[in-house]
Amino acid sequence: MKKHQEMDKANLLWTPDDGVKNNAEVTDFAKFLNLRTGFDWDNDFQQLWSYSVNNIEQFWDTLWDWHKIIGTRGDTIVADADKMPGARFFPDATLNFAENLLRNADTRPAITAYGEDGRCETISRAALKEKALRLAGWMRAQGVGPGDRVAAYIPNIPEAVITMLAAASIGAIYSSCSPDFGLNGVKDRFGQIEPKLLITVDGYIYGGKALDRRAIVADLCKSIPSIEAVLVKSYLDETPDISNIQNSLDFDKAVAHPPLAEFVQMPFNAPLYILYSSGTTGAPKCIVHGAGGTLLQHVKEHRLHSNVKSGDTIFYFTTCGWMMWNWLVSGLATEAHIVLYEGNPFTPGPETLWKIAGEQQISLFGTSAKYIDAVRKSGVKPGDVSDLSALRTICSTGSPLSTDGFAFVYDAIKSDVQLASISGGTDIVSCFVLGSPIQAVYAGEIQSAGLGMDVAILDDEGQAITEQQGELCCLKPFPAMPIGFWQDVDGSRYHNAYFNTYPNIWRHGDWATRTKTGGIIIHGRSDATLNPGGVRIGTAEIYKPVEAFDEIAEALVIGQSITDDVRIILFVRMQTGAELTKTLKQNIKSAIRAQATPRHVPSIILAVADIPRTRSGKITELAVRDVIHGRPVKNTEALANPEALEHFRDLPDLQV
Repeated sequence: MKKHQEMDKANLLWTPDDGVKNNAEVTDFAKFLNLRTGFDWDNDFQQLWSYSVNNIEQFWDTLWDWHKIIGTRGDTIVADADKMPGARFFPDATLNFAENLLRNADTRPAITAYGEDGRCETISRAALKEKALRLAGWMRAQGVGPGDRVAAYIPNIPEAVITMLAAASIGAIYSSCSPDFGLNGVKDRFGQIEPKLLITVDGYIYGGKALDRRAIVADLCKSIPSIEAVLVKSYLDETPDISNIQNSLDFDKAVAHPPLAEFVQMPFNAPLYILYSSGTTGAPKCIVHGAGGTLLQHVKEHRLHSNVKSGDTIFYFTTCGWMMWNWLVSGLATEAHIVLYEGNPFTPGPETLWKIAGEQQISLFGTSAKYIDAVRKSGVKPGDVSDLSALRTICSTGSPLSTDGFAFVYDAIKSDVQLASISGGTDIVSCFVLGSPIQAVYAGEIQSAGLGMDVAILDDEGQAITEQQGELCCLKPFPAMPIGFWQDVDGSRYHNAYFNTYPNIWRHGDWATRTKTGGIIIHGRSDATLNPGGVRIGTAEIYKPVEAFDEIAEALVIGQSITDDVRIILFVRMQTGAELTKTLKQNIKSAIRAQATPRHVPSIILAVADIPRTRSGKITELAVRDVIHGRPVKNTEALANPEALEHFRDLPDLQV
């Protein structure tokens, strides 16, 4: 016990003071819950978590009232609560998602949008509502209505938000892809859902390069016959020639249409979004999310876990092809000011986003673990180049944040900030595990399971375990569960994706450990775990010591099958000018052995010119594993740099 206490103390990075605890949104919620139910609040977040998963009806019902959700609730909170899948939250309720995001539409800023080329635009809440309702009026005039799909092939600009709000206003379903997808990648997604309307741009800018997308849009429209109209927002040119795009119209002309008179009230579980799996192991799965579940879950995560308050300014570095875009935009429901950034975050330099954080006095700054590591290795200390006095919370996701990443945040960004490593995914358009503004931050550890999310780590027999590695699961239903997969008539694909391993339990696919404090450590995807000598090893345990080396830009590790066993292969992409010497290899192996175990030490370490990753920045271990074993990679369109796979093909060092 004493050893554990010493380790906890050594890893402790931040503790909220009494002022933070007393003024936190979650404290206000807990007091409200106390008045309603007699819940005995003792400033203990884990106590509230236990209540929330043991009293799911009371928790979600109270959250509705505390936030003042706009809508008609109905009498039933959860129907078929023992079924997973099959449970239905608020089955009699009606609401409109956009109406809840556009509440109190006054002169306060709603969106400030930056581009890497220096453009900056601010839109007030009133102006955002007017634009959204005008576009909704135009959509309705075109015959778009409830259940129709509106697709956006678009950069992270205000028009993406306006389009989503317009579609939601009339009960249509919104789906987006970032414009870095090629023709096949976007067709693989939108072709499945058959949109009636497409919103797009003439092109976008990344890393100083202007990339025209009109030819791809023209071909896309020809290949998807369901598209009846195309709105094109000028981004590269003031008046782009769009004559080759059939049924096209300038976006700004549609936004001049008379506005929709009133928001269309939809069932709580009506479809709102279609999001896509990465598609690296086959055609992307089209995951359908409901309006009410998404709204309640995001409100909970913003207010109770991230301490976002009305008037705060929040930012997440994301594209419109990643679910963190949907998460960020929901900040409007808390009457927060959201900041968008379109382009390369390192243009002109690694301080770019941090200067924006200072200019806008951002209170929540969200990004990926890879970005934090890249800033660390750049040598820039954000706290020295920008005024981060307003910054209260930093969120990190996309992959596990290393202990070095945790330390960098507190050493070089801000010492009195809540660092919330968070994890969930497209599957639930939200998080299973994330931050807690009233409990301590420990290096390498996610603070808590989500309120209302009965998260447990299970062993192979389905037994809950603590301080041991196992499968991250959720034992009870929650509102943000998908409605299902698109065109999955009997629900079998949905069931097989999450419920096949443990009956009536969601298995998420993360290999994780629950700590004695209620925190979570993610060790990587369970389908990418290594199995040397029959012992399962999470890949994150190898990445942490490896990526601490300044000579290494990033790494990728896989297990290669050999006779009756698996050997660990580590690939590294070196920093410019660095070389993978024999001495460095030995130092890497020593660091892995010291910080993990001898079983984690790779048999072979190889340098490669590039490492393949998805468009949201996640490295693709499974695709590389397929190449190493001579298997075809089914969908290279899902990759941002598919050409990188060639660096792993037919390597002499791996012949067995």
